[in-house]
Amino acid sequence: MASVTSLTASVHQRLANALSAALPETADADPLLRRSDRADFQANGILALAKKAKANPRELAAQVVERVTAGDVIKDIEVSGPGFLNITVTDRAITENLAARATDPAGRLGVPQADHPGTTVIDYAQPNVAKEMHVGHLRSAVIGDSVVQLLEFTGENVVRRHHIGDWGTQFGMLIQYLDEHPHELDHKAGEVSGEEAMSNLDRLYKAARKKFDADEEFKTRARRRVVDLQAGEPHTLAMWQKFVDESKIYFFSVFEKLDMEIRDADIVGESGYNDMLAETCRLLEESGVAVRSEGALCVFFDDIKGPDGNPVPLIVQKSDGGYGYAATDLSAIRDRVFNLKADTLLYVVDARQSLHFKMVFETARRAGWLSEDVKAQQLAFGTVLGKDGKPFKTREGETVRLVDLLDEAIDRASAVVREKSLDLSEEEIAERGAQVGIGAVKYADLSTSASRDYKFDLDQMVSLNGDTSVYLQYAYARIQSILRKAGEVRPAAHPELELSPAERALGLHADQFAETVAEAAAEYAPHKLTAYLYQLASLYTTFYDKCPVLKAETPEQVENRLFLCDVTARTLHQGMALLGIRTPERL
Repeated sequence: MASVTSLTASVHQRLANALSAALPETADADPLLRRSDRADFQANGILALAKKAKANPRELAAQVVERVTAGDVIKDIEVSGPGFLNITVTDRAITENLAARATDPAGRLGVPQADHPGTTVIDYAQPNVAKEMHVGHLRSAVIGDSVVQLLEFTGENVVRRHHIGDWGTQFGMLIQYLDEHPHELDHKAGEVSGEEAMSNLDRLYKAARKKFDADEEFKTRARRRVVDLQAGEPHTLAMWQKFVDESKIYFFSVFEKLDMEIRDADIVGESGYNDMLAETCRLLEESGVAVRSEGALCVFFDDIKGPDGNPVPLIVQKSDGGYGYAATDLSAIRDRVFNLKADTLLYVVDARQSLHFKMVFETARRAGWLSEDVKAQQLAFGTVLGKDGKPFKTREGETVRLVDLLDEAIDRASAVVREKSLDLSEEEIAERGAQVGIGAVKYADLSTSASRDYKFDLDQMVSLNGDTSVYLQYAYARIQSILRKAGEVRPAAHPELELSPAERALGLHADQFAETVAEAAAEYAPHKLTAYLYQLASLYTTFYDKCPVLKAETPEQVENRLFLCDVTARTLHQGMALLGIRTPERL
């Protein structure tokens, strides 16, 4: 389908044409167009161009104005200050552009899809087998899921990867304990809840740890078990698989609560690369990228040194022959580049891992696995803080369980929904409470630039005022209520009508949806989309206060205002979906 040319792009093109007519040597010059408080748009690129051409900026601006085609899109253009251009567009252009978005046959509101999509492998939501998910697992899942939605919506081929922690020496202890107590993970009933699966694992983990710390003979047997696991001994692998399966029951229950689709085929844990580790090390050593140092296989970097001034290497294989995270991560890069044919690798991982990834990417470049055509990038995220600005912990100083956090958000949101709703059943309150609570958690996370820390404050998150998802969800529900009340009267665009200032502001902003989505996807920056949607809901609130919809003066004005309501609602709905947030029809 043909995408809709935004008003910004139309005005930009007309200015660029006028510029190159006035100054032929500026064929590719950028007029630097942006939205403005003084007019609809302001172009301030002429100052720099005039300086370069040794011309008077105001005179050059006047020449551009003379050559601009006014009429269908541009209503008025004037020179201001030292050579800025203030541009006002026609009301007709605003309404016609929105009508083109509204009638997009693909239902995409005129958002284009990439002509030449690439393949992005995105590594996010990485819990550990046999361990409870805590607040630290929240951001990778929420940010990763939104980036997946944004990329897929703009046409990219996306391969999801959940690199779960399912391998390592701790499994020796767990497997040995299960071998000696074979019924510890048996299920009484057919169906087992995520909560039950986690408490089984937790109980077993604590018992195994206690025995490991107290019993030397058990410790020896557990360490031998690690060797069996790494050698792929069938009985040991079967026991290991039980831990993975039990953990997945729990993972899926948490991701379901987060309203997130995690597919089994996309879970490729550390163990998924075992068969490649020896070859990865051999290739690095043979090419000279890695060297043996004190028995370990290491990669050194000129610019990475410890506090003592000595180089800090990336250790790919330990001196005892064991493999570290680096061997797994490098093998995963080989798999993603050569088997999955990725041209972009994204890692949604805590900022504290930044040095590790810098070293891994540089090693892969030296080995030739990352070429000029493949981009590898860590989307490093900050820490979740408590209201006190310190890392989020329970009163006892424990890490906060993710499930407890989500349950509390749902409880708070349900209370807000119950207070506001007049005609919802208990069942509907519970359903909306979950959508509002989980939406609040996701939105608070996504509305902060990922690299920054953010404060987890539930009171603020479920507030109806301010930059929260609840504010956006209520704006959407309010519009649906108006559309229902309109009954037989259908929304319809009337480009012949003059628009009030509040209508124009709302229409101009709604027209920028496609550009915002493209920018948020290109920069992996969901916070740019949340800022846009909050502004949209705020402009809608002003419109709602100033412009009667169903009691407008003429039938045409009623239809046109309903049309503005409808386009706004559809934009909110689509935008929120790209953040992984539901928009209930009634609240």
